[in-house]
Amino acid sequence: QVQLVESGGGLVQAGGSLRLSCTASGSVFKISTMGWYRQAPGKQRELVATITSGGSTNYADSVKGRFTISSDNAKNTVYLQMNSLKSEDTAVYYCNLKILAYDSWGQGTQVIVSS
Repeated sequence: QVQLVESGGGLVQAGGSLRLSCTASGSVFKISTMGWYRQAPGKQRELVATITSGGSTNYADSVKGRFTISSDNAKNTVYLQMNSLKSEDTAVYYCNLKILAYDSWGQGTQVIVSS
């Protein structure tokens, strides 16, 4: 079973930046699609960004131009660079790994953006 460990959340002022990291155990990282999702209070979990094993990326419209997802295969780590943060970005951010029908989630890291 793949374990995902997230870090990098915290409190930041609007307009600021944060970088989230997610490190995967095991050897499947290189063939996985990795993603970041978020869930704000009272809302459903939503996609933020994904990156395939080939490096193709996909972003939610709400974060395009502000967030960047990247990965380091040597470190089994995926990153989410978040710039120009807004109060509506406040949420718990979850890392996700997908390989075919297998799905694994991290424990989540809180991001709070103060206005």
